[in-house]
Amino acid sequence: MKFNELDLKPELLKSIQAMGFEETTPIQEQTIPLALEGRDVIGQAQTGTGKTAAFGLPMLQKIDVKNHNVQGLVIAPTRELAIQTQEEIFRLSKDKRVKVTCVYGGADISRQIKQIKGGAQIVVGTPGRMLDLIRRKALRLNQVETLVLDEADEMLNMGFIEDIETIIKEVPAERQTLLFSATMPAPIKRIGERFMTNPEMVSIKTKTLSASTIEQFYTKARDNEKFDIMTRLLDVQNPKSTILFARTKRRVDELAKGLEMRGYQAEGIHGDLSQSKRMSVLKDFKKGNIDILVATDVAARGLDVTGLSHVYNYDIPQDPESYIHRIGRTGRAGEKGVAVTFVTPHEMGYLRTVESLTKQPMTSLRPPTNDEALESQLQTAMADIQKMVDENGLDKYENAAEKLLSSYSAEDLAAALIKTIVKDAEEVPVKITPQRPLPSKDKRRGGGGKGGNRNYGGNKGKGGNRSSNYKGKGRAGDNKGKRSTNSRRSSNS
Repeated sequence: MKFNELDLKPELLKSIQAMGFEETTPIQEQTIPLALEGRDVIGQAQTGTGKTAAFGLPMLQKIDVKNHNVQGLVIAPTRELAIQTQEEIFRLSKDKRVKVTCVYGGADISRQIKQIKGGAQIVVGTPGRMLDLIRRKALRLNQVETLVLDEADEMLNMGFIEDIETIIKEVPAERQTLLFSATMPAPIKRIGERFMTNPEMVSIKTKTLSASTIEQFYTKARDNEKFDIMTRLLDVQNPKSTILFARTKRRVDELAKGLEMRGYQAEGIHGDLSQSKRMSVLKDFKKGNIDILVATDVAARGLDVTGLSHVYNYDIPQDPESYIHRIGRTGRAGEKGVAVTFVTPHEMGYLRTVESLTKQPMTSLRPPTNDEALESQLQTAMADIQKMVDENGLDKYENAAEKLLSSYSAEDLAAALIKTIVKDAEEVPVKITPQRPLPSKDKRRGGGGKGGNRNYGGNKGKGGNRSSNYKGKGRAGDNKGKRSTNSRRSSNS
């Protein structure tokens, strides 16, 4: 269905056209007509299906621009999702000129109060900051006509349900409520029963739960083996851009630091970082200045990140639905993607649960050896050195080169150059604090195959005598010893 077939106001259609949208997504096609009729709607759909416009357009349709009170309220679980939602609603309302503001913890509350008092007509934010503003009498919800609960299951997981119920009690009973959630656990259904009026259920069954464009692998390893195995995989798979998921904030910090020590361009993101730091990291990742984003599920939920070639699950998630969200960030728009999950022997039951949900068994992956990983790095290093020589521009270094050649052989100098680019894992030990495995789901502890699989989860690479199906051959680095997982980018060092 095209947007101009919906009963939307001309100014909204103008903004939609300016954003380059023509046809609705399935969740938009089914939700918007119901919401325009004023019905309460429960929408079940995964992240990235166009939910913001699904609730944003009906809400904007009703906004009276002459009324400078809050008329629309959107509650989101994380700051990143709140900011992303506010930005999209702002773009959708550009021609109608609706005032949209965002409130969240970690930012100047006095500035947020000023924006609300300045006539904000839609407020998007996180539960904690909204409650704070309500208690300060700065956020008055007595004229709210549309209430939206976005990523409701994630807010449940984060313990926000009581806060949400408190906020809902401040909103008029005569209102429209739109609830969106990827899953429908019992507490979410109870919210629908308690706070919604005869809601219409819209369920979009994601066709990409086990997308054919995503190759899914698992590697069985003890917790203290994971890091070295993962870096060897990074060397050989050579991902263009990747997210590495970890279970805790502490582990995110340790993994990001360990990857930096090994020369990878990596940064971590989790809830304890300041808002400015989180936004800075995301900006660098989108620009390609960072190749590996290490994140917790909560920090990564709702992030607008596209173009990922690989997703690594350093820790298997306890909730199989989280696995779907994680791997769904790769293999989009028809591109091939790779997902690799590290699982301890005690956690094989969780792997089997994930396989049951996706209806697609994962392939057992034998990790590359140290020698194979080093060989991949060496091949990329040599290719990048050859490119530097071919591009020339080395005239001003020739005198220094002649002096070195008078004291050392060309072979020794070339070997020294390669050594500065390649980092041997044995020379940079990294210790990651061990974590207890998830509670056993299967007393038999599962099986999981015995390795011996030469398919390392990439596309077939060029050159070399190895039979492994990797895409690319490791990486080269800059003059500081940093390695990029993208050999094309590293060659510009």
